[in-house]
Amino acid sequence: MEFRYRNEEEMKDSGCEWIGSIPNEWDTSRIGDYSVIIQGYPFKSEKFNNFKKGYPLIRIRDLFSTNLETYYDGEYVNLAEINKGDLLVGMDGDFNVCVWNGPMALLNQRLCKIKPINIDKEYYKYILQQPLKIINDLTYYTTVKHLSIYDIQKVRFTMPLLLEQEKIANFLDEKTAHFNTIISKKEYLIKTLEEAKKSLISEVVTGKVKVVKTSAGYELVKRKKEEMKDSGVEWLGDVTREWNVKRLRFLGDLQNGISKAGEEFGFGYPFVSYGDVYRNMSLISSVKGLVNSTLSDRKIYSVLEGDVLFTRTSETVEEIGFAATCLETINDATFAGFLIRFRPFKEKLYKGFSKYYFRCYLNRRFFVKEMNLVTRASLSQNLLKNLEVPLPSYEEQIEIYLALEYKVGGIDSSITKLRYQLEKIKEAKQSLISEAVTGKIEILD
Repeated sequence: MEFRYRNEEEMKDSGCEWIGSIPNEWDTSRIGDYSVIIQGYPFKSEKFNNFKKGYPLIRIRDLFSTNLETYYDGEYVNLAEINKGDLLVGMDGDFNVCVWNGPMALLNQRLCKIKPINIDKEYYKYILQQPLKIINDLTYYTTVKHLSIYDIQKVRFTMPLLLEQEKIANFLDEKTAHFNTIISKKEYLIKTLEEAKKSLISEVVTGKVKVVKTSAGYELVKRKKEEMKDSGVEWLGDVTREWNVKRLRFLGDLQNGISKAGEEFGFGYPFVSYGDVYRNMSLISSVKGLVNSTLSDRKIYSVLEGDVLFTRTSETVEEIGFAATCLETINDATFAGFLIRFRPFKEKLYKGFSKYYFRCYLNRRFFVKEMNLVTRASLSQNLLKNLEVPLPSYEEQIEIYLALEYKVGGIDSSITKLRYQLEKIKEAKQSLISEAVTGKIEILD
């Protein structure tokens, strides 16, 4: 399908900043005036299961999936029923929009269904994306962003005639499919590199490969079978014969984070949040969070070079036990109550080795296995103390860190380039959508 750019004489001011100018014959309105918005139902999590008993449940992580893993074994809720073709919006995180392409299911909380009135459903899908992205970009958050029904209702959108809505939607379906193919290929390459990086780190920090310094940098040499021994830990597997395996309780001390009332945040001294740990392998020295901490607080909950912070509690097991290492003391900082601080004894763990080992995906096996034994996703100090650590000499830990910085740095450089390309492609896609739904371009027959 072809298109042309409309000239200035064909356009008028829409009166809405994000929309800008629109064709003279178009109007604008609010989402709330041309739709019914139905919020997801707060189903009780104790009635969830993954053995397909009851009704399939759409949770926010399932928005673009058709293979639903969570089922609800409870009373059927008619208003929460979702069918193929329904328009859904995620109300946490990135505020994604999709037309449901999966089986009949029930809609969980933090999602909503939008039923357009006298508006083409496929067109609606496209007009929602840009304003929700703007809301997302402008929303302040400490953990997860939230969207309200009112936020959606007040969004203004363009209203060409129904026939033109259908034409725009068909045009965008065709063009975005091409963009999506390129995006999928880039995302696959990034995922492949991320998996290679994870595998590399686990092989090095468990000693399955040996670090050899060369004039050109570092080489990694696979160790022979006779150089390895059984670690005695199922999820850890074999480790180097010369290394010891120690539980965390013998390597340092643990401390839960600070607890303060809500009004004490936003001013005062540096504060390391849950998100700072969840999103980073090593802590950034200039954290954005602030808390009104006392001198005593800053001593008890300090964040010093070599400390490792773990995520302690979450709604899901998958987000428990993520670690970030402090490579440089954050002066006067304290850390969140949803975190646990591990402070190594002197010269037991080098900070660089900690950075890679505690973020290693192998530890996920330990946390997921142990957390399945409890009903609430909460990591206790007693449980964390049982985490096993393969322990090379302090000097070898430093060599491992330097080698991983060299090797991982190369992979990260490639990933960064791909992500930049991916971002530009997504921007071009979004720009085309915006130009089409605001009438900057006319779709030709």
